[in-house]
Amino acid sequence: MKAIALTSETFDSTLAGTTLPVLVDFHAEWCGPCKMLGPIVEQVAEAKAGEALVVKVDIDEARDIATRYKITSIPTLIVFKDSEPVVVTRGVQTKAAIEAMIAQAAAKA
Repeated sequence: MKAIALTSETFDSTLAGTTLPVLVDFHAEWCGPCKMLGPIVEQVAEAKAGEALVVKVDIDEARDIATRYKITSIPTLIVFKDSEPVVVTRGVQTKAAIEAMIAQAAAKA
């Protein structure tokens, strides 16, 4: 399963429509570190299929979402549980670190 690209129109309904933790990769096409993180996020999407939803939000196309979650630097990863942000990290992360974030969010009741 690949990471799903979300827009301003699909973001809220996608988060509300699942009980799984949702990893959101806030990125932009012009961002070098985002390009480095992209393949890692895709690996997590494959590894966590059925356990977590992995999505991407282009901050240039969804400025309202980026503003709502105070995205000031990219890449930023936020794991949501029940539509609420639980874990936030900035910068390039390892696959293990991202999977640990998802596990931490999944453990929240």
